[in-house]
Amino acid sequence: MKLTIVLLACVVGIATLGSTQNVTAVDKSFLEKQKFLYEIVYRVEDPLMFEEWIKLGNQLIVDKSFYNHYDIHMEKFWESYKEKALLPKGEFFGNLVKSHYMQAWGLFNFFYYAKDWDVFQRNVCWARMHVNEGMFVHALTLAIIHRDDFVGLMLPYIYEIFPQHFFDSRFVYAAEKFDYNIWSKYAMYEKQYLDVYYKDNNKGNYVHMKDWKMWQWWKLMGLDRQWYMEENYMLRENIYEHCQDAQWLSMMKDIKMLWMPVDYTRDIEYANEESALSYFTEDAGWNAFWYYFSMDYPFFLDGETFNLQNDRRGEFWVYGIQKLLARYYMERLSHGLGEIPHISRKQNVKNGYNPRLVSYNGIGYSYRKDYYHFYDSGNFDMIDRIREFFGRIESVVDMGYYKMKNGTMVDLRQPNAAELIGNILQGNVDVMDKYFFNYWYLYSHMYLAGVDYNDVEVLPHAFLNMETVMRDPLIYGIHKRIVDVFYRFKNSLGPYKKEELLFPGVHITDVKVSELVTYFDIFDFDVTNLINGKIRIVDGEFVWDKTLLARQMRLNHKPINFEITVESDKPQKVYVRVYLGPKYNELGQVIALNENRMNFFSFDKFSYELTAGTNVIKRNPADYLFTSPDALTYTEMYNYIKLAHEGKYEFNLSMSHPHCSFPNRLMLPRGWEQGMPMQLFFMITLDDDDHDQFDYTFSCGLGSGRRWLDHKPFAYPFDREIDEYDFYVPNMYFKDVMIYHQDNLKMYRQLNYTNFGNFDYNYFDDYYTKGVSN
Repeated sequence: MKLTIVLLACVVGIATLGSTQNVTAVDKSFLEKQKFLYEIVYRVEDPLMFEEWIKLGNQLIVDKSFYNHYDIHMEKFWESYKEKALLPKGEFFGNLVKSHYMQAWGLFNFFYYAKDWDVFQRNVCWARMHVNEGMFVHALTLAIIHRDDFVGLMLPYIYEIFPQHFFDSRFVYAAEKFDYNIWSKYAMYEKQYLDVYYKDNNKGNYVHMKDWKMWQWWKLMGLDRQWYMEENYMLRENIYEHCQDAQWLSMMKDIKMLWMPVDYTRDIEYANEESALSYFTEDAGWNAFWYYFSMDYPFFLDGETFNLQNDRRGEFWVYGIQKLLARYYMERLSHGLGEIPHISRKQNVKNGYNPRLVSYNGIGYSYRKDYYHFYDSGNFDMIDRIREFFGRIESVVDMGYYKMKNGTMVDLRQPNAAELIGNILQGNVDVMDKYFFNYWYLYSHMYLAGVDYNDVEVLPHAFLNMETVMRDPLIYGIHKRIVDVFYRFKNSLGPYKKEELLFPGVHITDVKVSELVTYFDIFDFDVTNLINGKIRIVDGEFVWDKTLLARQMRLNHKPINFEITVESDKPQKVYVRVYLGPKYNELGQVIALNENRMNFFSFDKFSYELTAGTNVIKRNPADYLFTSPDALTYTEMYNYIKLAHEGKYEFNLSMSHPHCSFPNRLMLPRGWEQGMPMQLFFMITLDDDDHDQFDYTFSCGLGSGRRWLDHKPFAYPFDREIDEYDFYVPNMYFKDVMIYHQDNLKMYRQLNYTNFGNFDYNYFDDYYTKGVSN
């Protein structure tokens, strides 16, 4: 029955969704490594249960001859372990706690500098059994990302390794106490009672839905927040790309899939307007993007050793923040909230935040009260350090130079000084003066979480981990302050001259854009790592026969297609930039372009070969280089890898997506039912760079210097002040657009749903095959 249902659903979807991108097959050695990585983080907070890996992890290899480099951090880590001074297993780990990351640095070096896979693997097995769970995952993730010989290898997404950091505590507790045998005996018995107040709903009886929010879709379908088993398929927008494969069907047929509805945080006790955005700020993909962005450019890795200077890591870090702020601001506008509030140490922060998370050690996360004041923690020394940092960097930017200890004067009135300013703002190890500028960003997170300089055992807090900090609205005000300082530097460079913007012989004459429509779909997150109990081993092989799924509503949009008509006087290679930005503020007033320039969100960037005459450049979601669709789940990937390892499937790297990609479903703000006015900006410049391309389908090109294709400043041409008399040139084009929001739950609110008490898979299929494709 299950195979029939899934196959029918897949056949319906074949005509509507395309196939994957490039195909890069891998050998058996790669598959063995990949299988190991997926098993070593399985239920990472539980004892290691794979005998093969237990045998390999009997000791940490400390002989220096087995490493390409052996440094003080490795020595300190080993000494701390012997003296039992490491953060204990079971304690909360914060990658933004100084004492924690210093210990993790040593462990990372044991992974990163291992001469070969054998040394690396043995160290990983040892650490899995002896090191704090969060520290282990942090160091392992960094090593997988930064080792050149590991390109293509991957771990499950961070929200699959630690679902506790992404889903509310009520759900996590329900998952961790889940016992399939007990559940299967009582599930139907319990449902008889839970369905009582849903009876005769199709006749118009009232359904009580106290504090109902848009994302509580399960109430409209007559469901409750409990575990359900479905003889059906996982929900994601590109499921049809995989489930039409007979091998996928065969692979998944014996896996029991259980799901539970999951809510977002909603502060119903207080009048908190920020709660309206919780579907966005708590989106797993949004938070995972910041986590991996931060792991690509951690402040303690130096640019020379890890080639990060090739990517202009300081400037790019600020640009990444600006991009996320622009996207967040547009989402605020869709709710009429207006500008991101400025943060001041002299004023209270009106709206508090309760993350309602629980750490893997069972301790709940701290909350930030309403009308929070920055001096509430009482750590005046740390807050004064942070305040003095901002005063110092603003003074340096205003003066336009910096005098080093040896008397060298550093000119900060040059465009290439953007990298120096960016390093200062991040406080990374490449900063030009470590005495004055190091660690400030780290300290700001620790201060807001109530953690002192050298604290080791700390309580969970959203500000102490990169994968949780973007949940708290306060972080956007702090990041805005950082970007404001950076643009203060940019303003000192003056506007671009017309000749710096003009591309002679190239003229954008027209742009056509498909209708921009957003909606809320339902997605299944793989949270199998929360399962308790024994794992199933048959003939020495791990059998993955159950998967737990968190079914959550999330923002999405229909595919976006462009057609850009360009006149060129000769054949030439060009670079195309596309930005999305607001046009009006929350009061309906037009935002002046110079004031609006920080609010443009980078939408797409690509190279193109123009011919002489008229060119029509077509662009669709499959072409976007820096975004990705939904990825395969932990369960699917592991079973694909296992099949390929057994020679029953050809595994290729494009089955997954690079960790650094932005979720393409979040490219548009929610919009309005009647249409939210926005604007798209297109610009074409000369592409005179000889690109040494890498495969975007599975690699991030980290440290290559080729991630962004050309050498112009990030956010160009909006990175400098705009003089509108000189700004508009023929190779630019502004396009007014409307973003419409489609309410795909309207039929449920009108009580037209006749299958009350069951999830509506038919409607889900209809919406994807009829709604999204049209």
